[in-house]
Amino acid sequence: MQPHERLEVWAKAHEFYLSVHRTTKTWPRDERFELTSQVRRAAFSVPANIAEGASRLGPRQFRHFLDIARGSLAETSYGLVAARDLGYITKEQWTALDQLRDRLGRMLWGLLSSISDAADGR
Repeated sequence: MQPHERLEVWAKAHEFYLSVHRTTKTWPRDERFELTSQVRRAAFSVPANIAEGASRLGPRQFRHFLDIARGSLAETSYGLVAARDLGYITKEQWTALDQLRDRLGRMLWGLLSSISDAADGR
C-alpha cells in the first residue's frame, strides 16, 4: 500500500473533517458532549480509517478499513441532517457540507471497488 497522504481520497476526507469541525464550533454549548462530539468523532473516523487501512499489508485489510470509513461517513451524514433539522447549521452550510460528503462518498466507493477487485484477485 502507499502512504495515506498520497491518496486523494484521504485528502478529501481530511478536508471534510476540518469543515465539520469548524462548523460544529458554532453549535450550542449544551450539545458539546452529545451531538457535537458524536459528529466530530464520526467525521474524524473517516480519514483515520483510510490512513490505518493504507498502512496495512494487503488489499483485504485496506478494504475492511475503507468499509468502516464509509460507515463513519454515513454516521456523520445523519448527524449533519439532525443538526440541520435542529437549526444548528444554515442551508448554505448544509449544502457545502453535503456536496463535500457526496464527493467523498463517491471517491471512497471508487477506491473500495478498486481495492475489492485487487483483494479478490481480479
